Order: sequence, then C-alpha cells, then structure tokens
Amino acid sequence: MGDLVGLVARRLGLGLVTLFVVSILIFFAVELLPGDIAEAVLGQGATEETVTALREQLGLDRPAPIRYLDWLAGAVTGDFGVSLVSGERVSAAIGERFVNTLFLATYAAVIAVPISILLGVIVALLRNSIFDRVANVLTLTSISSPEFFLGYILILYLAVRTSMFPAIASLGSDMTLVELLHRTFLPALTLVLVVTAHMMRMTRAAIINLLASPYIEMARLKGTPPWKVIVKHALPNAWAPIINVVALNLAYLITGVVLVEVVFVYPGIGQLLVDAVAKRDFPIVQACCLIFAATFILLNLAADVGSILTNPRLRHPK
Repeated sequence: MGDLVGLVARRLGLGLVTLFVVSILIFFAVELLPGDIAEAVLGQGATEETVTALREQLGLDRPAPIRYLDWLAGAVTGDFGVSLVSGERVSAAIGERFVNTLFLATYAAVIAVPISILLGVIVALLRNSIFDRVANVLTLTSISSPEFFLGYILILYLAVRTSMFPAIASLGSDMTLVELLHRTFLPALTLVLVVTAHMMRMTRAAIINLLASPYIEMARLKGTPPWKVIVKHALPNAWAPIINVVALNLAYLITGVVLVEVVFVYPGIGQLLVDAVAKRDFPIVQACCLIFAATFILLNLAADVGSILTNPRLRHPK
C-alpha cells in the first residue's frame, strides 16, 4: 500500500510541475500575440487617453512576470479575473459552459466505452475474419476523418434529409432529460464515432497480444471455449492498457470538443474559447486553456493509477 501511495504522490507531483510549466506557456503565449489588448478591446476609434486608462485598469503597465504571478495566484484559488468584453467574472462565465461540456463528454463516454470494449473483444475472437477486416476498415476511416467532417455528414443525413435530430444543439433551462439527450445526440454521436474506433482497436490489440501467452495456450489445451479464454483469462490482464486508452480518450472528450461544439453551436467551454479568441478576450482564453490542461493531466494521472491497481507488477518496478 505504501508503494502505491508513493507512486501516486510522485505522479501527482509530476502533474503539478507539468501544469505549472503549461501555465507559463499559456500566459506568455498570449502576451506574445501581436497588437495591444487595450486597443483591441476599445476599437480603432479609441483615444490615447482611454487606451492608457484601460491599460492601467487591466494592469498592462506592469511587468509581465508580476502579472503572471498575480494571475497564477488567482487561478489557484479559482479566480481567473474579469472578462474584457462583458465585465463578468471569468469563473462565472466558464462555470455553466464547463458543466455543459462535461455533460456532452459523459453522454459520449457512456455510449462509447462499453461499445468499444465489447467490439474489441468480438473482433479479437473473430481475428482475421471478414468481420474483423470490415471493422478495421471502418475504424481506420473513422479515426482518419476530422471531427468537423463527421459532424457535417451526420447533420446532412440525420438532420437535413431525415429531420430525425436538430442540427443545432441549443439548450434551455426548462428542458427535460429526454429532450436534452435528443438535442445533443448528434454532437455526442460525432465524439462516439471518433473515440470508439480508437478504443476498440487498442482493446483488440491488447487481447490479441495476450493470446500468445503460455497460460492462454494452457487454457486452450484444457478445452476452454474461446469466449471464456478471452473473458476470464485474457481480458483481466488486458485491463491496464485498456484503462490507459479509455482515460486518454475521456481526456480527449473533454479537451478535444472544440471543433464539435463549433459545428453544432453547442454552448460548451470549447465554443466559449473560440468566441473569446475572436473577441481577444484573453482572460477567458487563458482560463479555458488552463482548465483543458488540468483536465488532461488529471485524467492521465487517473490512467496511471488505474493501470497500477489492475496490474500488481507495476507496483514493484525493477
């Protein structure tokens, strides 16, 4: 147990260091953008006096390292500053949008994870069959297709031609759960098509790699049915790589939804990030990027811990 706690502590420490480095890159990457933030906010008709006053109000007259330390101290406590466009607190503007993104990611994950693991087991059982080859072709096609392309294809056939689902995923506070699931089905399906293909191929590869192990050969020689060999013997030992790929794809569902949210005009944090970039609302841009980085690091940590828990050999590395 002590070894496990030590490994988790080391992973967590490394994650915090990584997040610190990423925060530096995020802040100073925005600083290096051309143009003056105050002039961009006020517009071309602004006078020199108003620009100077806004620069002082935003603290832009102070050195960049000092402003970074102030921003980092606020970010640690959840205070990302004030939006330059609306004057609203950044944490308040992001809060509801981030909840919407988490809902969409959860919706897609609930569909994608069991389907991908089940399909991975089936194609491993039917290795080199026609079903396996067709599944490989379809998954490679899905992985190779950009998210926005899949989204537009789904809109064309499921929204425009058949009117089964709405093309725009607009949300309302008075919507029931069924209405919410129906309205967000197309963006969720787009994410499902991308991540299911990847998780299914990794599940298939992990199981096939284990099928050449001596204990699998012994189970076969004893006359164990093929499905039982995979489910009872191969799958439990394949959980470590499967958990890794599932966690990484869950991180993608949260951090990689920007294009999907833009295509379906979904009110999530990805859409907010795009709008903030267009309006040069840099406090929101910095907060969104930092949240994406923290989410990705946290899920990578969860993948490491899950792999350690499911594979005792990783607890005592040589």
